Amino acid sequence: MKTINAREVRENLDSLLNAVASGEEFVIIHCGKRVAHLTPAPALADPVIFPDRSALRASLPPAKESVDTIIRATRDNERY
Repeated sequence: MKTINAREVRENLDSLLNAVASGEEFVIIHCGKRVAHLTPAPALADPVIFPDRSALRASLPPAKESVDTIIRATRDNERY
């Protein structure tokens, strides 16, 4: 694990990101103190698959008013 200062990070961010992507780790120092630890991102888990809700949406009755009308009325009532 390499230690670098904040100025080096600003000057070499692109190369640092490439190094981190290839598995290297860095500790960033600012004003003599450790402030960050650059590590590769963990592998993403399987994507979340949401259940199909089309049957539920189809079973709901249609709205009598549009949402923007309701929001405008609510805002007008709050202001005056």
